[in-house]
Amino acid sequence: MPARFRRERVLVVGCGDIGLRAARALGGRVRLLALTSSRDRIPALRQAGLVPLVGDLDRPATLRRLAGIAHRVLHLAPPPRGNTALVAPGSPDAPHPHGPGDPRTLALVRALSLRSFPTSLVYGSTSGVYGDCGGARIDETRALRPATARAKRRVDAELAVRWFGRLGVATRILRIPGIYANDREGGTPRDRLAKGTPILRAEDDVYTNHIHADDLARACVAALYRGGTQRAFHVSDDSAIRMGDYIELAAGLFGLPRPPRISREEAGSRLPAMQLSFMGESRRLDNRRLKRELRLRLRFPTVGEGLRHGMPPAT
Repeated sequence: MPARFRRERVLVVGCGDIGLRAARALGGRVRLLALTSSRDRIPALRQAGLVPLVGDLDRPATLRRLAGIAHRVLHLAPPPRGNTALVAPGSPDAPHPHGPGDPRTLALVRALSLRSFPTSLVYGSTSGVYGDCGGARIDETRALRPATARAKRRVDAELAVRWFGRLGVATRILRIPGIYANDREGGTPRDRLAKGTPILRAEDDVYTNHIHADDLARACVAALYRGGTQRAFHVSDDSAIRMGDYIELAAGLFGLPRPPRISREEAGSRLPAMQLSFMGESRRLDNRRLKRELRLRLRFPTVGEGLRHGMPPAT
């Protein structure tokens, strides 16, 4: 067989910043495929060394060509926004118990199940699936209690992935907190600091969790090959830091003024709803399973180390 067919094939679904970083981490070891719904992205994907496949997760009929095409799948595409009625996997006529759903993930796993299943599928979820934990340190056995619509959609996607795992595929779920990096668009609090957006006072502040974009990409690659099936992993660094302290740390590194601290009540009238939703949940993620089972050694164990890496000059 030609060499291009002998090499293992990895399909990246949702090939944005993290998908491209994971592709670079894989290098020339595998043949990289990328699903895209935009023909405008084809040149950029080819330049990055991926083979573009045109298909749309919102149009299941366009996904049939994915059946049997890859040995491993990295699924990083987000659910669609808004309330979406979804049918539970395995129960075609039953309404889904979680309400807002992710028809994209369901369409993908159904397409992949049509012929010769992949060896493994890795799904990038969110740590928001736990809801508010009152600042407790939690591991992956914590019950899922999503409080926001976006987190409920992620729980729904996890259910679809687990359904696929019951068919014999090694499925792994990465529960991801805040992603940061100086070379990632919007990857630091710099813009927020420049605007002087307030932060919560210490007594109202919440614990927040982070992972550097490069460490996340490396975790994605590790999960394609390691870890038990039907396994969830916290892809988080070692930091145990409150949100306001993180913002103030970034301010010091960037040479920008510290933002004002306000009460939670005042924040309710001054900050947008999306920002407030992140301030309403507090938890500390235990990442021991990530290190032990995926054998990932973090390059940036703390946000301080990660923010200093490739830091642009202060303005």
